[in-house]
Amino acid sequence: MLAKLHDEPFDHKDWIFEIKWDGYRAVADLSKDEPEFYSRNGISFLSKFEKVARDFSRQKHQMILDGEIVAYDAKGRPNFQLLQQIGDHPDLALVYQVFDLLWLNGHSTENLPLVQRKELLKEALVETDVIRYCDHVEEKGISFYEEMHKLDLEGMIAKKSDSIYTEDHRSTDWLKVKFSQTDETIICGFTEPKGSRIGFGALILGKYVNDELIYCGHTGTGFNRGSLLEIRERLEAMAVKKSPFEKTPKTNSPVTWIRPELVCEIKYSEITNDGIFRHPVFVTIREDKEPEEVQGTSRSVTEKPEDMKPKTTVAKKTRVSDEETEITLNRHKVKLTHQDKIYFPKDNLTKGDIITYYQSVADFILPHLKNRPLSLNRFPNGIGKQGFYQKDAGENIPEWIKTTKVFSESTDEYIDYMLCNDKATLAYLNNLGCIDMNPWNSALPDLDHPDYLVLDLDPSKRNTFDDVIETALQVNEVLKSIKIQGYCKTSGSTGIHIYIPMDGKYDFDQVKDFAHILMKQVHEKLPELTTLERSLQKRSHDKIYMDYLQNRQGQTLASVYSIRPKEGAAVSMPLEWDELKPGMKPTDFNIHNALERIKEKGDLFKPVLGKGIDMMAALELLQDIK
Repeated sequence: MLAKLHDEPFDHKDWIFEIKWDGYRAVADLSKDEPEFYSRNGISFLSKFEKVARDFSRQKHQMILDGEIVAYDAKGRPNFQLLQQIGDHPDLALVYQVFDLLWLNGHSTENLPLVQRKELLKEALVETDVIRYCDHVEEKGISFYEEMHKLDLEGMIAKKSDSIYTEDHRSTDWLKVKFSQTDETIICGFTEPKGSRIGFGALILGKYVNDELIYCGHTGTGFNRGSLLEIRERLEAMAVKKSPFEKTPKTNSPVTWIRPELVCEIKYSEITNDGIFRHPVFVTIREDKEPEEVQGTSRSVTEKPEDMKPKTTVAKKTRVSDEETEITLNRHKVKLTHQDKIYFPKDNLTKGDIITYYQSVADFILPHLKNRPLSLNRFPNGIGKQGFYQKDAGENIPEWIKTTKVFSESTDEYIDYMLCNDKATLAYLNNLGCIDMNPWNSALPDLDHPDYLVLDLDPSKRNTFDDVIETALQVNEVLKSIKIQGYCKTSGSTGIHIYIPMDGKYDFDQVKDFAHILMKQVHEKLPELTTLERSLQKRSHDKIYMDYLQNRQGQTLASVYSIRPKEGAAVSMPLEWDELKPGMKPTDFNIHNALERIKEKGDLFKPVLGKGIDMMAALELLQDIK
């Protein structure tokens, strides 16, 4: 049974709500002597997911189960990309989340109401480490949706309590409500790469609308060196001479057309009235999807059940203007679009408000961004929708924006990072949906030696901000004891960041190891409040994690004076140590009062970019103290 897209969460007494898992949909047929485990399109999962299949023998009943195979990353979060790499990660944490029962001990259950099927399932299923019952909540869809958002999950599934199970049918009895703007599309062709790029330039995308294959955009971002070559090789074997579209789209360069048989998942900012994806970013190939399933052009085609009337919504609707404006900064023309689009729904702040703020503090923030590669954290539809990270600048940025290529060993490719060195680039990035700025710790021309050390105090959900303040003050005591001047700032979220100038004297390993030593000193002073355990599974749920691993090449934190993409529009603000007192809140410094404070105090973080410490002298003092 399949679910239809729905735009917003809702409360209803006749509905239940489940987590929307980001994995492979799978049916387990345990009705015969030998189990079967297969995808929606009939591909066997028995060997690929042997870890799950082994536990079928522990089930005490003959059953046919419906559920989702989910892979978890080191932080305990579902990760679809890891699931696809199961062959390279045999010890990957996997769980088969079972949410429906189709057959039990010789009898079909498909015509029973959903809640009865789930009651039978909960009683019959033997849960193991890798086979779990997927629970649900009743009626309270809006609060459940908000909790799923806080946990950074993909969304939720809403199901009518009395619905029967209808195979291969997509009805309004099951609805999926996502946080991020994602969709499946069919790969219909590819363009040739330009310049130093390898593999291909962009994928040509399509969808079926009323049984006709329709062009819906193209994407050239979201790939690494390996995927560019791998996908190119796969697509070449599917090449055809004729366009699969009845109406062939116009493209900027020649296209190699392919058979429309391969489905990929993309992220996007919005869909135009013509059904074209704006800013699509490739996510992954979906081997578990058939092209015939990729129907429609946008969320606007979503059907709504007649008896379901939402009481309210989590956030206000995004307002989008059709107007475009052009401004001139640093002698460059910057096109700004949709300035009245709401970025912070509850605070009624628009994209235009964000751009205005950053221009007002540009003289203060730009020195902390100059010549530093940026990881872009983009929220093109505001904080009410899930954002996405982008490292590679792509092919369509203005020629006047400076970039630098950095080789990534993890992806075996060169990444073209953007640099934000002037007001024009700052406005361009804000217009892309970059609400906060996330620079590297090192800058050109020497990216191997950081300009500062960072200590990131990251509280658990059970910690108060006063706990973070207590920890930060203890860090300062340790630093003062070895004659080091540290500089602190609010993270703009729940933590505090403490910076120590290095001035490029040491490499990343030396800085990271020194940060580790400092954090161990603090942990010895506050063992009941702090932890150095990185693993979320092993970490205590009431301690502050002192993250010294931010001192690795390529790691980023929100820059000083950055707005954070959270309700309240707090700003990451530098503090004088005597200002750090119990009762302070991260939201005390926000988009409304930040500029006034910065003008009053000046750039308190300017020394971070200045003369570095003498690490050996500090270590000798530390040894004397011991």
